[in-house]
Amino acid sequence: MAFQRAIILASRGGPLTLTAKHPVTEPQERQLQIKVTVTALNGHDQKIRDLGIFIDRIGLPAVLGNDVVGRVVKQGSRITRFKEGDRILSQADFSRGTPQNGLQDYAVFDEDFAIKIPENTSDDDAATLPTNVIASLVALFHDLPIPAPWTPQAKTFDYKGSSLLVVGGGSIAGRYAVQLARLAGIGRIIVIGGAQEELKQYGATHVLDRHLDRDRLLSQVRAVVQDELIYAFDAVNFPDGQILALDALSTSKKGYLARLIPMPIDQSKVKNKNAVFELKNTLGISSEHPGLCIEFWKRLEGYLEQRIIIPVQGYRILNGLSVDTISETLDSFRDSQILKHVHFHH
Repeated sequence: MAFQRAIILASRGGPLTLTAKHPVTEPQERQLQIKVTVTALNGHDQKIRDLGIFIDRIGLPAVLGNDVVGRVVKQGSRITRFKEGDRILSQADFSRGTPQNGLQDYAVFDEDFAIKIPENTSDDDAATLPTNVIASLVALFHDLPIPAPWTPQAKTFDYKGSSLLVVGGGSIAGRYAVQLARLAGIGRIIVIGGAQEELKQYGATHVLDRHLDRDRLLSQVRAVVQDELIYAFDAVNFPDGQILALDALSTSKKGYLARLIPMPIDQSKVKNKNAVFELKNTLGISSEHPGLCIEFWKRLEGYLEQRIIIPVQGYRILNGLSVDTISETLDSFRDSQILKHVHFHH
């Protein structure tokens, strides 16, 4: 058995440590083994370390980092789309032992959830995609009852006549949600938060200032959608902040709110008492939604080449696998000091 360097979490809530004796996983017949070049960390990595979320599934010791870029060094017997040396992007799953995660020298990718990175996209631009774009994909086209635009149901769905509210438009997931909504052809894409010029470039039809008080924001949303809003996605807020989207939903039609932070919400605080709504907790992991995500990954390389999906900017780059630097980054997520992607170059 071959061994490698890895940053591991050995105990729930414990410190990260560096080992040189972590086993290298061999690829199965439809997998690629890659030499990791970039690992991007997200807020959920901090929650795995500190709160132990997903630990029951992935086991210990665990390797963090679900957004992974690398070069192919070995491939399974049934791989047909890739070759040695290709630059590859993938989203790690939550399989036991975390063989697909990034904070190690070598990882394996599932062919269904990987793409060759096109020439017009850097490794770092690519690394912003997996967790954030898949979270938005699942929120819009699984948790909200909006069909993905490549499905048979899309032929009869009125995208142009539909409205979507995105709360947290300045976040990476929020910016990808706007792009996916544009890709689908949704007619009114109302966004709260974020830079107006950038979001309009991505496809937003209306961008509202998140610093306005709630009543003014609601009146501005209603001015666009009247009482017709059915679909909303909150990419950033804890439950008290999610109430804004619930208040904006229609009073006469059933509405849906997809959210990334699935904590209990005090529905007595919802002003829109007549609204009938359903809360959807989004888990943006490709392997959890294969029917939707396999089809998206098939198309993603082309979307990037044609600039239908534009990688978002605003990430921070750090070099090397340093336990101290990685731990400090996770501490910053915990303390809300940084909200942007942090990329570690191996």
